[in-house]
Amino acid sequence: MRNIEALLFTVTRGVASRGRLLLYRSFGMKMGTHNRVEGGGRVRRCSQVELGSYNAFTEGAWLWPNDVDYDGIRIRIGNGNYFNRNLMIDACGLIEIGDQNMFGPDVYITDSNHQFGPGLAPNEQPMDIGKVKIGNRCWIGAKAVILRDVELSDGCVVGAGSVVTRSVSAGTIVAGVPARPIARFTVLPLGVESAARAERP
Repeated sequence: MRNIEALLFTVTRGVASRGRLLLYRSFGMKMGTHNRVEGGGRVRRCSQVELGSYNAFTEGAWLWPNDVDYDGIRIRIGNGNYFNRNLMIDACGLIEIGDQNMFGPDVYITDSNHQFGPGLAPNEQPMDIGKVKIGNRCWIGAKAVILRDVELSDGCVVGAGSVVTRSVSAGTIVAGVPARPIARFTVLPLGVESAARAERP
């Protein structure tokens, strides 16, 4: 009985995911194949989002381009990424994510921030708009925050609860508020690691 219940639950969620993806595509989202998007989140300005293939978004993913007309792409996501619960990607400029990355629950990524100072309410302050770039095979821990003008090079690890305010070189582990390097390791280019693994006896 439990196996039947699990199968029905999986099939139902798969059908719902396909329905969401068809809806997003009909509103102009550019996407590859074999993606999965669970419920509980939202996508705004679908035509400003580009999604590769084999990406998985669990419950509560918010893809949130700036709510103004724009002919280009503000959120670009590659292939084979896994996004855990309650992700938010908040893009006024450009946020690019490469391939085969893993994101823990409650991760927040933004490419902009409000200015602040006397005389105006926070919602009336102008925005500082930049960009964020995340390379390949990075691992972003739960509740991490990645801020404007940060570039995470390939193979980075961001500790849970960290606030990343500066760019991070390849193969670096960062943690803390603000995030600081705590260790480094060698990163092989995409494809090299898989080939080396295949050659092992």
